[in-house]
Amino acid sequence: MIDGYLESLRTALAGADPALVQDALYDAEEYLRAEISECGRSGADDAACFAAAVERYGTPEEVAAAYLETEITVARALGSPAVRQTSGPWARFFGIVADARGYGALFYLILSLLTGTLYFTLVTVMLPTGIGLLPVGVGAIILLLFFAIIRALSLAEGRIVEVLLGVRMPRRPRGVLPEGDVFDRVKHWLTDRRTWTSILYMVLQMPLGIVYFTVVTTALSMSAAAVAYPIAQSFTSYPLLQVGGYGYLLEPWAVPLVIALGLLGFVVTLHLCRGIGALHATYAKALLVGRYDDASA
Repeated sequence: MIDGYLESLRTALAGADPALVQDALYDAEEYLRAEISECGRSGADDAACFAAAVERYGTPEEVAAAYLETEITVARALGSPAVRQTSGPWARFFGIVADARGYGALFYLILSLLTGTLYFTLVTVMLPTGIGLLPVGVGAIILLLFFAIIRALSLAEGRIVEVLLGVRMPRRPRGVLPEGDVFDRVKHWLTDRRTWTSILYMVLQMPLGIVYFTVVTTALSMSAAAVAYPIAQSFTSYPLLQVGGYGYLLEPWAVPLVIALGLLGFVVTLHLCRGIGALHATYAKALLVGRYDDASA
């Protein structure tokens, strides 16, 4: 009964954001199972309990409509502010300095080195250990724990991506196998395509994090140096810029140009971070959320 309801809800949400579908399916399943379990304690028939729960919760079509309507508000909150038609290209270019999403993307690209190292270490340690110990039975428990951790980290990573990169990600975890022993649950995760795409994301996050961190810190360092060098040079007659054994001093007329170049580099860095962040958010959504027409119910 519940599976049929979830399938109808999935159909009613066809074409919607996969993150929204995941949230809606999780909420519906959690509510229906809790209501049927509570109703069943009174000795009522499961079918009657299910009908009563659906009457309170709503039909799949009604629930889908409510989620889609709510999603409009969420999309507006995550979307970029409308740019006035009178704003010129220069205003839009330098407007990134006042755009929180540019700084959010910059912070995410720096943070990705830390999270990527954590994810990579977890996968390379627990997955081979669990597979290697499968013949003695302990491996199944390790794999179950590993898949549970991956599931939790996927949700946490999605929340970080949504907050810092501004792309809608799930607020609820993926559904779990309601019945079965340890081996059934391990089999369920092994046959779920999204389990492996999430693991792939965790493994690739470390090399991507290294690249992101290197690009961002290099760009920021160059911009900061261009701004700080003329200011520091004004306090001493010793040439701070040394190339090939020769010292160079800035001409007074060049000081504002170099500082302006450094500030311009910072603006370009924010645009670069925002662009990379948008690409990464699309990639993260593809691997961590995926589609629902190829996922196990």
